[in-house]
Amino acid sequence: MAEAIALIDYGAGNLHSVHNALMAAGAERIAVTADPELVLGAHRIVLPGVGAFGACAAGLFGIPGMAEALEQRVMRDGVPFLGICVGMQLMATRGLEHGETAGLGWIAGDVKLVERTDPAIKIPHMGWNDVAPTPHHDGAELIEPGEAYFLHSYHFAAENGRDIAAMTDHGGGLVAAVARDNLLGVQFHPEKSQKYGLDLLARFLEWNPQ
Repeated sequence: MAEAIALIDYGAGNLHSVHNALMAAGAERIAVTADPELVLGAHRIVLPGVGAFGACAAGLFGIPGMAEALEQRVMRDGVPFLGICVGMQLMATRGLEHGETAGLGWIAGDVKLVERTDPAIKIPHMGWNDVAPTPHHDGAELIEPGEAYFLHSYHFAAENGRDIAAMTDHGGGLVAAVARDNLLGVQFHPEKSQKYGLDLLARFLEWNPQ
């Protein structure tokens, strides 16, 4: 029987496109769900997200039992987890967009506004850009060098460099992916990144972190 994948619906994700991309990458059983009970039974979990950190956090934490189900299944049971864009940012300690908002606190760091270091640098960071894997291995084997599609004005400033799986450059280095144990988060959109994104999703579907 194919693995059950929970694609979390909390009113803040590009669900249709992510669902279709997962199917194209080889997934067979995907539950688009806001039900914590389904999350507790999932073998892989994907948390998408677009928009403002605070609004996304309010949507996620506003579902009774959802944060607890994610904590149990991801952090205690160790099932593979993928956060996409704001879904990746929600893994942080806190977001600093329109005030301070608590995140899931799984990977230490803050989500901050991308600094305009050069007048020619445009914010939001939008379009195709390089993804450069970092040299360590802790989930980073999922990330390969290439180009992916980004769309964001805030970035994940991770406290521990070992949690950074890849970088990109937009007027300076920005975190493109974080990873630790069974956790993977990507700032870019795999569902909009054509073959590069589908290949990443396919690797995630086969990933068995120990």
